[in-house]
Amino acid sequence: MSTHNRLIRRGVVAGGSGGVGRMFVELLVGHGVEVCVLDPVAPQPFSGSTQWLCGDVTAPTTEVESQLAAADLVLLAVSESVALDAVPVLANMLAASALVGDTVSVKTRIVSAWSEHPACRQWVSLNPMFSPSLTMHGRSVAAVVSDPSPLAEELLKLVEAAGARIVRMEAERHDRLTAAAQVLTHATVLSFGAVMADLGVDIAELSRIAPPPFTTLLALLARITSGSSEVYWDIQSSNPFADNMRARLAEATERLQSLVRDGEDESFGASMCSLQRMLGDELTWYSRLCGEFFEMISNPSYRERE
Repeated sequence: MSTHNRLIRRGVVAGGSGGVGRMFVELLVGHGVEVCVLDPVAPQPFSGSTQWLCGDVTAPTTEVESQLAAADLVLLAVSESVALDAVPVLANMLAASALVGDTVSVKTRIVSAWSEHPACRQWVSLNPMFSPSLTMHGRSVAAVVSDPSPLAEELLKLVEAAGARIVRMEAERHDRLTAAAQVLTHATVLSFGAVMADLGVDIAELSRIAPPPFTTLLALLARITSGSSEVYWDIQSSNPFADNMRARLAEATERLQSLVRDGEDESFGASMCSLQRMLGDELTWYSRLCGEFFEMISNPSYRERE
């Protein structure tokens, strides 16, 4: 995209020193956007045209207000609570043509907040469905977008230019889907980890006899617990469908307990078959993917590369 015809020339990224914020700062700078990083914590050096302001987007100083008022894009790469507090503040000081956006993990409340402020005419709510330590290439970014929003469309094209897949949806649909894709997944892995901790086993000893599924769960547990607890807390605590997901997980565990306790081997087999049917046409692909992954982690030379 030619910089001469671009609508987004100046941007402010609140929370730009964090992982997600930095990812978007680098994206914007890479496309010639002049970016101001607004964060209480100084960021690591960026290439390109950036400056850092120590500040709070919910209580801007005169200098911060000046940057916000001059921005074509203000992106909130902050927690949901901070983003919600920032919406009315931004609504009173942004240019009428500016685009506002966020990267929070739950969309229902933040989208409602953007929609309730007429001054926020153009907004976009993004959720990168991957860790910011990974690149955007080949990965999905969920997007809820105001209509019409030329600046939002331009931002989404920049994200697509980085190789990401934009998946557009309504806010409630987003939260229902991420309740399964994130809340349930993380709750399952964290519950597995909690049981392992209660058992008091030696992970190094157990790993020597561990089958691939166990190794996979340990790898997922290591990945999640090495990440930001604030991010995972937001996912578990803020999604309006999270309680239902965790309750269903507990119910499913109890159903399995009942099947085994009552010796219902035929019912157990029927349950396995129903799960196969649930996977539908994706069964073969996921089974092959799992086989390739297990082959990789079972290769002794894989761990020797560390």
